Amino acid sequence: MNQVMRWSLLVIFFLSISPDLFSADWPHQRGPQQNGLMSPDSIDSLNLKDEPEILWKEAVTDGYAAPIIVKDIVIYGDLQRGKETYTAIKLGDAQPLWKDVLDSPHRAGIGTGPRCAPVSDGEIVLLQSCKGELHCLDLLSGDLLWRKNYTKDFNSLYIGEKGNALGASRHGYTASPFIDEDHVITLAGGKGAGIVCLNKKNGKVIWKSQDDQAAFSPPIVTTLAGVKQVVCFTVKGLVGVDRVDGKLLWRVPLSTSYGRHVVAPTIYNDMVIVGSHEVGLIAVKVTAKGKELIAEESWKLGKDMAPNFASPICMGDNLYLLAKKQVLCIDAKTGKLAWSKDGNVKTSAGQAFAAFVGLKDQVMMLNDMGELILFEADPDSYKETGRVQVCGKNWCHPAYSNGKLLIRDSRKLICLDLKS
Repeated sequence: MNQVMRWSLLVIFFLSISPDLFSADWPHQRGPQQNGLMSPDSIDSLNLKDEPEILWKEAVTDGYAAPIIVKDIVIYGDLQRGKETYTAIKLGDAQPLWKDVLDSPHRAGIGTGPRCAPVSDGEIVLLQSCKGELHCLDLLSGDLLWRKNYTKDFNSLYIGEKGNALGASRHGYTASPFIDEDHVITLAGGKGAGIVCLNKKNGKVIWKSQDDQAAFSPPIVTTLAGVKQVVCFTVKGLVGVDRVDGKLLWRVPLSTSYGRHVVAPTIYNDMVIVGSHEVGLIAVKVTAKGKELIAEESWKLGKDMAPNFASPICMGDNLYLLAKKQVLCIDAKTGKLAWSKDGNVKTSAGQAFAAFVGLKDQVMMLNDMGELILFEADPDSYKETGRVQVCGKNWCHPAYSNGKLLIRDSRKLICLDLKS
């Protein structure tokens, strides 16, 4: 197909998309608000008493990067011809649109292939390799707009599974960047460039901040104590920097072996909630004191109630999360346990994973053995309303858009119809 025809078909495809669909898309592995919750107008309720219809299946190879959906386009990563590769296909019929060969793979005992979920704002797509190669592509064409390499551009470390290497330098750069209007926030992990803000249009550096090595938790931009800021869970702990210039606002040191901080920061009012299998589950409250921001521990739970690498979600005043092999509901304000549920994961506690997605008054949980479980978002008790087998073993977040749910395991990318 020649270049002119390719562009013509892509333009026709995009012009056929309703302009209000993007609000219902899944442009980040944790959804449109990067908190694991569906948009309020996406779906009122879900019924999982019967197996959802499979609309299509696409063969995939090695990789743990979650797929995303933007403007009826699916973007996923896998290992192709020995390279970390990301592919764009149509949501409706899985027809290919473009692909980007990103980098040579990170090799580990649990497999190779991409581990970082793509990110999009409807204009660009950001792809990040385990070794720290960052590509910014045009969503329409897949053309490369600009690129950065963390080790070359920011003197970051990439060592691999060796010695005492920490965080991303050991297991790869898996923390997806954050697109905030015309800026891209990324955890480059270099000295003086632990957190980097780039111009979305050309990749030029706007500011660099801190010496923190990157862990695996994605940065977020949020407002705490009335101040818009970048919040990161790095190898050194929890940190907040000014959104405009990267100035340090507050810091809470936290330490886990090999810098294994994975869960995304969860926001509840002016609190940031994070955790690891060693430090427990911690809520940090940020308050204003004069012109400064003060970050102090609000509550803390022990290791038995802490997440490993499955991020919690917060619905109303309650957290839903996986701790070892138990699903927990915890009061976000006080840290008090509301209930716990065994039996929703069967993997060993050290490798157990579940992805949680919040609906209006329900929680959808995809466990690591490919079961899709639905239960009520109710702090009084665990009330399961549906459970179906949808795929094989996986460590990937699903993606939802306009009645379609994307699930991937080690061999297949599957599109399910949830409208019926």
